[in-house]
Amino acid sequence: MTTSVRRMPGWAKAVAALVLVLAVLFAGIRLAVLPGIKELFGTETHDRSGPALLKSVQDMSRYDAASGNFQVVVDLDKDAKFLPDAVRGTRTLYVGAGTVDAYVDLGQVGEKDVTVDEDRTSATLRLPHARLGRPALDPDHSYAVSKQRGLLDRLGDLFSDNPNSEQAVQKLAVRHIGDAAKSSGLTARAETNTTGMLQGLLRSLGFREVHITYRPAG
Repeated sequence: MTTSVRRMPGWAKAVAALVLVLAVLFAGIRLAVLPGIKELFGTETHDRSGPALLKSVQDMSRYDAASGNFQVVVDLDKDAKFLPDAVRGTRTLYVGAGTVDAYVDLGQVGEKDVTVDEDRTSATLRLPHARLGRPALDPDHSYAVSKQRGLLDRLGDLFSDNPNSEQAVQKLAVRHIGDAAKSSGLTARAETNTTGMLQGLLRSLGFREVHITYRPAG
């Protein structure tokens, strides 16, 4: 006695695959909506990173004279051509917080930039102008407020894990924070603080007159 096995037609396989995709999609939605379900089937995070390796050592000669704290709201909208936002596209609202330091590089001060009179009671120093350091984003105070995604983007998130999903808004936040620092008067504040620090230091060493100037910009 023989048993015949009927193969599933091609159209039936396509329908079954579509049903499977929709089931996974709705399962993800239900996990995000129903309270407690997501925690029940959630994942645990373990840090198995190796030890940090020292790559290089650099001697620093700059005086960090001022630091500014900034916050910016980034609204990044990515659209797809010929497709509505409900199908393909993302819009992310991100709050970025970070700091920018202003410093004076004392390592650029040469012998010609320091003048001391014979009785060592008066000193004149010529310093380079203050500069801004690179903006540093604070991950503890930066966060995404909302993120809207089209249907195709949501399906892609189900089958892939993209660690750089917020990289674009983070770069924008850093750029906006850097632009804000340029117009904040932070470098002028750094030069004022550096002048006060050097005057107090040299007067404690016996100098009665201390003159601090800055090189012409150029």
